[in-house]
Amino acid sequence: MEDGVWVVFCNNSECSHETAKACSSGFLSIVDPYSCVNNAMIISVDIILLLIFFSIFIYKLSTRKTTAPAQSQKLPLELIFSVIFNGTLSLAYLGWGISIVSEKLYEYQSVLPLHIWLVMFFQGFTWLLLGLTISLNKLQLPHNGTMNFCYLIIFYAGFLCISSMWKAIVDRAVSIKIVLDLLSFPGAILLLFCVFQEQSHVDTNVNNNSDDSYELLQGEEIDASDEISSKENVTPFAKAGLLSTMSFWWLNPLMQKGKERILKDEDIPQLRSEDQAQICYSIYLQQMSKHKQKGSSDSPSMLSVILLCQWKAIIVSGFFALIKVLTLSAGPLFLRAFIKVASGKETIKYEVYVLTGGLFLAKYLESLSERQWYFRTRLIGLQVRSMLSAAIYQKQLRLSNAAKMTYYSPGEIVSYVTVDAYKIGEFPYWFHQIWTTSFQLCIALVTLYYSVGLAAAAALIAVLLTVLASSPLSKLQHKYQIKLMVAQDRRLKAITEALTNMKVLKLYAWETHFKNVIEGLRKEEFKWILKVLSQKGYYLVLFYFSPILVPTVTFWACYFLGIPLTASNVFTFLASLQIAQEQIRMIPEVAGIFIEAKVSFSRIEKFLEAAELENTTTRQIYSDNHIGWSIFIRSAEISWDTYSSSKATVRNINLMVKPGKKVAICGKVGSGKSTLLAAILGEVPKNNGTVHVCGKIAYVSQTAWIQTGTIQENILFGSSMDPIRYQEVIEKSCLVKDLEMLPFGDLTEIGERGVNLSGGQKQRVQLARALYKDADVYLLDDPFSAVDAHTATSLFNDYVMGALSMKTVLLVTHQVDFLAALDLILLMAGGEILEAATYDNLLASTPEFQDLVNAHKNTAGSERQYEFASLTTPVTSKGEIQELIVGEQLIAPPGDQLIKKEEREIGDTGLKPYLQYLRHNKGYLYFSLQSVSHMLFFIIQVIQSYWLAVNVHNSLVSRVKLIAIYSVIGCFLPVLLLLRSFSIVVLGCKTSESIFSALLRSFFQAPMSFYDSTPLGRILSRVSSDMSIVDIELAYKLSTAVGSAVIASSIFLILGILAWPVIFVIIPMIYLTIFLQRYYLASAKELMRMNGTTKSSIASHVAESIAGAITIRAFGQEDGFFSKYLKLIDANACSYFHSSSADEWLVQRLQMPCAIVLSFSTLFMTLLPLGPSASGFLGMALSYGLSMNISLVSFVQYHCSAANFMVSVERLEQYMHIPSEAQTIVEDKRPAHNWPAIGKVEIYNLKVKYRPDAPLVLRGISCIIEGGQKIGIVGRTGSGKTTLISVLFRLVEPTEGKIIIDNLNISTIGLHDLRSHLGLIPQDPTLFSGTVRYNLDPLSQYTDREIWEVLGKCNLREVIQEREEGLDSLEDGLNWSLGQRQLFCLGRALLKKSCILVLDEATASIDNLTDSIIQKTIRKEFADYTVITVAHRIPTVMDCNAVLVISDGRLVEHDEPVKLINKEGSLFGQLVMENWSHSANSSLHLDD
Repeated sequence: MEDGVWVVFCNNSECSHETAKACSSGFLSIVDPYSCVNNAMIISVDIILLLIFFSIFIYKLSTRKTTAPAQSQKLPLELIFSVIFNGTLSLAYLGWGISIVSEKLYEYQSVLPLHIWLVMFFQGFTWLLLGLTISLNKLQLPHNGTMNFCYLIIFYAGFLCISSMWKAIVDRAVSIKIVLDLLSFPGAILLLFCVFQEQSHVDTNVNNNSDDSYELLQGEEIDASDEISSKENVTPFAKAGLLSTMSFWWLNPLMQKGKERILKDEDIPQLRSEDQAQICYSIYLQQMSKHKQKGSSDSPSMLSVILLCQWKAIIVSGFFALIKVLTLSAGPLFLRAFIKVASGKETIKYEVYVLTGGLFLAKYLESLSERQWYFRTRLIGLQVRSMLSAAIYQKQLRLSNAAKMTYYSPGEIVSYVTVDAYKIGEFPYWFHQIWTTSFQLCIALVTLYYSVGLAAAAALIAVLLTVLASSPLSKLQHKYQIKLMVAQDRRLKAITEALTNMKVLKLYAWETHFKNVIEGLRKEEFKWILKVLSQKGYYLVLFYFSPILVPTVTFWACYFLGIPLTASNVFTFLASLQIAQEQIRMIPEVAGIFIEAKVSFSRIEKFLEAAELENTTTRQIYSDNHIGWSIFIRSAEISWDTYSSSKATVRNINLMVKPGKKVAICGKVGSGKSTLLAAILGEVPKNNGTVHVCGKIAYVSQTAWIQTGTIQENILFGSSMDPIRYQEVIEKSCLVKDLEMLPFGDLTEIGERGVNLSGGQKQRVQLARALYKDADVYLLDDPFSAVDAHTATSLFNDYVMGALSMKTVLLVTHQVDFLAALDLILLMAGGEILEAATYDNLLASTPEFQDLVNAHKNTAGSERQYEFASLTTPVTSKGEIQELIVGEQLIAPPGDQLIKKEEREIGDTGLKPYLQYLRHNKGYLYFSLQSVSHMLFFIIQVIQSYWLAVNVHNSLVSRVKLIAIYSVIGCFLPVLLLLRSFSIVVLGCKTSESIFSALLRSFFQAPMSFYDSTPLGRILSRVSSDMSIVDIELAYKLSTAVGSAVIASSIFLILGILAWPVIFVIIPMIYLTIFLQRYYLASAKELMRMNGTTKSSIASHVAESIAGAITIRAFGQEDGFFSKYLKLIDANACSYFHSSSADEWLVQRLQMPCAIVLSFSTLFMTLLPLGPSASGFLGMALSYGLSMNISLVSFVQYHCSAANFMVSVERLEQYMHIPSEAQTIVEDKRPAHNWPAIGKVEIYNLKVKYRPDAPLVLRGISCIIEGGQKIGIVGRTGSGKTTLISVLFRLVEPTEGKIIIDNLNISTIGLHDLRSHLGLIPQDPTLFSGTVRYNLDPLSQYTDREIWEVLGKCNLREVIQEREEGLDSLEDGLNWSLGQRQLFCLGRALLKKSCILVLDEATASIDNLTDSIIQKTIRKEFADYTVITVAHRIPTVMDCNAVLVISDGRLVEHDEPVKLINKEGSLFGQLVMENWSHSANSSLHLDD
């Protein structure tokens, strides 16, 4: 029965029942579109598809609900085209089936065999139903279901297409059935695009609806105009259709705008929602959550997370990569066919025109697929980069302080964002290169075998040897890359530390030393840079030599195997090799990218797994207040050191603070006061106990942290504006007068770290920020140390006791004056709470507290006048000016903010950045050398090909001679490769070394005004990411751009010579190329510059957030700062996205003319009479012409890449020519070694302004300070005290007047000679990463005995001796209190023993007892030296020989303190009265 059915179905047309088994099992019968087996299989698949269709249709029919009629919508062009195409295709199937039946009935009076026409009917019905319903979405399937159905259809149509193509090639004949089967594949592709189009439309509607719903649910009023503007400013790519997406037509408006005018930030459209950092990070969190739900304890690898997040996009881009490889590999087959036609072996009429059309279509399809491949992988990389940047930022907000101190410096964390995340972002772009390169090589090997038979084995062996030789190079590259990144981190850490503390380095005259330290680290880094570049050079030689070696070996193999060499097989072989050559040459770059990505992956993974703060276990916040306390602490041990068993910082703490109570924490320096507050905040890593806080916390740190932005933004700190409350906060924080004097009021931009505010102003801004928060618990860490006595009294009365009267307050303070007014005092000593009682009880029963109070009494001076002991706050004198402190800032004139928007070049800079790069260290020489080497290399390759083209059919030239001369010509190539590689390596090393040296020199010679107005992040982005590009990438990109230009232009030249009519096509094409490139560069340059500036903003925000992490966490503003950071990421990603899209826009528009030129060239060369070598010349031309697309793409891409990387050179050049300070050393004006010997300071008519157009800050100060005198400088906030000190150290140069020290005008000598001979204890104490010895004596000028002696005088000996390593114990400053750091600065001054010592608010953060000890030490050690003291504490200057009183930049009083006190109307007397008045309470208690 089965045999009967088979006979009816097949009718012995292909195989009888006797051979049915063989037919059914043979592979050829399965792929043969005319075989009975093939047709039976197709009919079966059609039946299955129809069954699926009808099942779904019946189910939908039975579950159909009555719905409102949908609004009519205009069908997209893609849908209409799909319906027409697939409808026509199905009707053609049916029509041809009817035609076959009619013909059989007419000729044979029978319809047998059934399979011939039945398959046509089934194909027609199936294609008609599926094509129309899917195109119009009539089945209303879920999107995923429709997609899967389409993939099944594509696979089915692909089988039909491939089998029919194979049949046509084998039989060299084409039938209607074969044509219809070939067309079914593009029909299936159209169905898939229809699904994408429909889903895009649905997603847009759903997103819009969901957004509207969300807004309505939130009940927020949204400005309609803002909403419309936001939606209109989204990139057109979000709504682009198929044709627009494939052609990048959606980018035309932006490109046109860039051509018409310079692009601005607001011109750049926003990203699609799915490309924004918030969505990318959410997907990352989902994957991490899924991994945790599986119960795995290990963190997943970052690569696996990326693959899980992006697998769909990777598959889609991989599909385009596959099409590109297949179309590219078809080139050599076309070449072989053209050579046969040129040899007179046409198989069909007009075959040359058919081949020309086919070649054009193949090249155009190659272009479309390659552009989508690159574009989509760039998009994946953008999403990955945003995801990682967000994850790194979130991690640093949660990073434990122990991890920060031990492993991760701010510079390293910034490097993870600006370098590592960006390298991983480049990784997806190269991801498909792994398998495409391998696949391309396999196809090439098949083609080689098809061309030269067994000789292809020799080519395979040569390629394998090349790959094997690269294996050890890859391992070394990986090793060197790791070493380089470690060295780079160390160098960045040192640079960050130096730049952050540049003012201290200049004051101490340590710039040269720290510059030498950085240069030493750079030398270590440069050693690895040289090795990495050298490895790249080895790769270049190896993989450029491979395409030279392979043909030579193969031709000799052909000779020995007796395989004939003809133009057909030789140039088919060379064309395949030419295409594979580009893939082989990319192996070094692919390997380098993978190695860099692997290193970056491991670095980021290690960082993301670092220890975090354990706030959830150490700090719990309750919102209710019925518990009866606000703060509860019970802890046996609190320590910053989690790894050591050394003594805890704070221990045995049992504390309960009731709501509304005011608690003071006092004690000597290093007693653990700040650590106790940190434990309440949950910042201390080791806490053996519990800490509970009831309500919200506001925190004011001891070292003020101010974020870059306006004063208003700093005060609001993420809260909404309440004008009435805001004004109250300004008044309570004593900021009214300051804001009135600022050019923009509270909208004045504050520089990084508050550089344009005084220490007191920074503290008051912090206090205003805390008060506006309206928290329940206030933690104030010594907030009055940086303000004068009058301001401190006002703040205590109005702020602490007034505005916070109903709040719980923990106040760390060294000022005894305020303690009596507080409810409870915690006296700390040695890390324990020694006593907790009221002021009276402590004074009566605790000797340690009595010592503190007595020390305060002693520092008040013997001339104490108790008649001033009034508890009321005195009124400021009418004539006193409350002005912005100008010693710490650059006053900006009206209309000009201090912090400028980052500068960037605009417009077309032409060759300027290239010339700037090449002028460094003989760059022109090495660049010229590598360019000439590459030109000669390519010329010799062309000569090789020409020799083959002319003589391959020349019977007078033997095979041995042909191959031998070819080989001899090739012997010159390795020499040129080595020369080129050497030149590139030397070019990269020399220019990198020179640029960094110039940059570092510029930074260390820059005046402080540069650092005051430049955020640190801008500098760090240049010395990290921009410098990394110059170090590793730029030389190779530049040389490759030149090489690709040589190759592309040479191919045009070869085609123009061999097919002269094509010149008429080439000339307009060259003009079009130049026009398009200029059109493109107008926008692309600005986009890349925006990319650089927005990247700097990211680095600045990260660096700033690291510095203020404790404050951000205390206020609970992590989400606000993270949200701002996400916007910065999106701004950067936006410019990058449109920049990379512009690259693809340009290349696609250049590849179309290339396809036209190639097609016309082959046509003309085939038709033109070229003589006996026609086939050889045609083969030579096509072997180069087929790689024209690749060459042109390489040229444009590398040229654009080099141009984009040149933006880094532009950015570095901006900071390489900063106006410098005066000379560090003036050889003919060097002072004596013991200068100053007397210490006499003479100031004559000193006037100072910070800018030519700014007002005077010091207005004609004149005075004489005799040698050995003790001088105090006092004045109200903003009077100009710190400016006078700055002029003394020449941080600011005088506008008029002069300062003479020991008969030497300080303006005439070098800065180093001046600063190194003066002693200083600065206002902001700084410790550097290193040992205790290094922090006291970085220049190694003193012995250990001298250092220990000084430590004893500074009360630090015992603390250091407790450490196991002693002087060699490592420090970074974070584990020392502010007071202890000031003691270190005192130690530096005692070691230096300069004849002139300047104290700039040096004891502001030290308790009175320690202060009195320090003052005694200074009086003893500097008894015969000149000491100039700037102080807010009036008692500090009471024992001075004279006092300088400065007001509004003028010297108003200069006399002995006692005389000034008794002088009627004396400003100094008024300051003394204010100081005594706010300390009267403690004085009265002492008398009792």
